[in-house]
Amino acid sequence: MSASDSPRRHVVSLKSHPPIDPTLPTWLADLQQSGVAALADLSMPSAKQEEWRYVDLRFDIGSFDLATSGVPSALDVPFRSARGALAITDGAMGELVSDLPNGVVFGSARNTTEPCVSGKFGSGVPADRDVFAAIHRAFAGDGAFLHISSGTAVEEPFTVEISATRSGTVSLPHLTVVVEDNVEASAIVYFASHEEVDAVVLSQLEVSIGKNSHFKLTVVQQWGDKTRAIADVFYTLDDNATGTFTEIGLGGVYSRVRFDADLIGNGSHMEIIGAYFGDRDQVLDYRYFLDHVGVGTTSNIFLKGAVEDDAESVFTGLIRIEEGAQKTNAHQTNRNLILSDGASAQSVPNLEILANDVRCGHGSTMGPLDKDQRYYLMSRGLDKAQADRLQVKGFFEEALVKVPHGNIRDELRLAVNKKFVAAQSEGRV
Repeated sequence: MSASDSPRRHVVSLKSHPPIDPTLPTWLADLQQSGVAALADLSMPSAKQEEWRYVDLRFDIGSFDLATSGVPSALDVPFRSARGALAITDGAMGELVSDLPNGVVFGSARNTTEPCVSGKFGSGVPADRDVFAAIHRAFAGDGAFLHISSGTAVEEPFTVEISATRSGTVSLPHLTVVVEDNVEASAIVYFASHEEVDAVVLSQLEVSIGKNSHFKLTVVQQWGDKTRAIADVFYTLDDNATGTFTEIGLGGVYSRVRFDADLIGNGSHMEIIGAYFGDRDQVLDYRYFLDHVGVGTTSNIFLKGAVEDDAESVFTGLIRIEEGAQKTNAHQTNRNLILSDGASAQSVPNLEILANDVRCGHGSTMGPLDKDQRYYLMSRGLDKAQADRLQVKGFFEEALVKVPHGNIRDELRLAVNKKFVAAQSEGRV
């Protein structure tokens, strides 16, 4: 019996943990109580469920304990903001590093006095969506809260460094971002763990963008080889708001991103950029759901990925156009390189259109490196390994060049190249 077939084992150690901290604010205690209630009726997802199709989770969360504390530790990241950086280690909040500009609140959600936190924190992901959302709701006692007031422009990105250090534990990092009207700002989230850390990380990232604002969130995922991670990301966009979400997926034995965006405001726009590289037995799992509600909304999903050896990737995307969302323009693209015979990719873009005056499109491709391009490059003096590296570099460049924050692009290019060179040297491609 696989882990995804075991019905209730996952709740044993988690339910033994005291669910409600008496010192919590009332709004946070109520959130936890709703998670406890939802958890009672949920079990591990199965590949028979559409939203979990194509994957075997390969673990039983009942064998992990909640991480009850952590010692914040700095990650080896290519860029740390001078305008605000937080570390979340094993779910525990660290202290804010550096000063904040006027009009910005950034720190612990539990301790903030901002009145809007109670209506925004935990509002994006329903507790009963799946067992992981319920666990997060029931036991996440804090998280990072970023509030940017109307009319504020911050050039440097805020940074949140999320790490897992303890094997055998489940950690629950959380980030809620509230961007008011006429704001220009960005943030980078780094996920990382050491190679030997056999842990589960259930994270939630929520972003609410006000009128005429633009907020960019970039996620750099470099989990260790034994870490399993499930990230729920939720955006809401008001009139003429623009959201940009970028995810670079490189690590983890299993890493999943479930992304939802509600384009409620007229003229709102959602831009999604992704690049991922799975090696050995990695499973990289991407589920994107965009709901166009307002008039004249636009969106673009652009993901490129590669898999080698026995790695697997999954992309499912759904763009839904509501009945009143006329003048919508939405597109999704997913392109995959299959670098080894044992590797596989699933790519399933979907459209659900209820309006009659829209422009929508989708496309997906998958296949090996181009033999004609290899031949051409070798005819110009490159050997086979060099020619293939150049092809892989060119394939990913179309996505990486779109990554906000030019000071991390080169680091990401090096990280992708390093994975492919390692696969070449070990004879996996």
